[in-house]
Amino acid sequence: MEQAIHDFAKQFEFSPEIINRENLKTADIFVLVGMGGSHLAGDILLARKPEFPITIWSNYGLPKIVSPERTLIIISSYSGDTEETLDAFETARKAGHNTIAISKGGELLRVARENKTPFIELPKSDIPPRSALGFSLLALIHALGEKKFEKELSLLQSSLFPDEFEKDGKKIADQLYGFVPVIYSYARNSGIAYNWKIKFNETGKIPAFSNIVPELNHNEMNGFDATSTTRSLCDAFSFIFIESADDDQRTQKRLRILKEMYTARGLSVISSPLGGKSFHHLFSSLLTADWAAFHTALLYKRDPLTVPMIREFKVRMKSL
Repeated sequence: MEQAIHDFAKQFEFSPEIINRENLKTADIFVLVGMGGSHLAGDILLARKPEFPITIWSNYGLPKIVSPERTLIIISSYSGDTEETLDAFETARKAGHNTIAISKGGELLRVARENKTPFIELPKSDIPPRSALGFSLLALIHALGEKKFEKELSLLQSSLFPDEFEKDGKKIADQLYGFVPVIYSYARNSGIAYNWKIKFNETGKIPAFSNIVPELNHNEMNGFDATSTTRSLCDAFSFIFIESADDDQRTQKRLRILKEMYTARGLSVISSPLGGKSFHHLFSSLLTADWAAFHTALLYKRDPLTVPMIREFKVRMKSL
């Protein structure tokens, strides 16, 4: 896992190629289907360009496709064997939807080849899906035909230095030790906050949660109005605030006031500024999260790479 973080920028050397391109129709509405790490690329795209017309679907089947003649279904499964994603692919195939698959192999690519469905094959690698975000984002951007973003991403291979973020990540892990992290961000960066959360879940092997302003100002924050009877519950959490000067002034104000109120109530608060909205800034934050989660796992004497509970769950699903 440590090497995967060190080598992350090398993923942007990848040049995706669409196989069976002649069967791919133009579209201006998009649905990205993926579970776990396989839909994270869509989250990052929406942090970069919130108005992009893409819906993320993480379930069996497909959402209602209102304009099938204008829609491209993007089926993403890093392994190619994800149950829900394969079901969505079969649903799309039977309905005759304009579809492209993204995977490094498995059943998904086997069926795509057999049916001459357009697909992008990801590089063969042993890294987990959550660590292959460079590969999957490049593939997604290429499938969408966003050449400007593809060029921006390719520059990261020589401008993004993962080791630079280890110090900050380790500091956050040390501050979090003994706490359950809750990651807060603006709505635009909900995908960034969610990525932080799953890195703590999968790599760090600890509970973690995320939420956004302004929504949490109307409900969640009231649960942390610590009093003598609830202090022990509230003290179990530490709050990471992902802040950005590029966001709406009103949401910046909300996050700032919330941080002040939590601090006044004696809650643990950590700031992790997001320098901007470019892919470089977004991945700088995510690499900080990678290192924080990696060192969290070490602090709790857990293996950062493996996901034993997820594996156990999949085995039980197949056996019943």
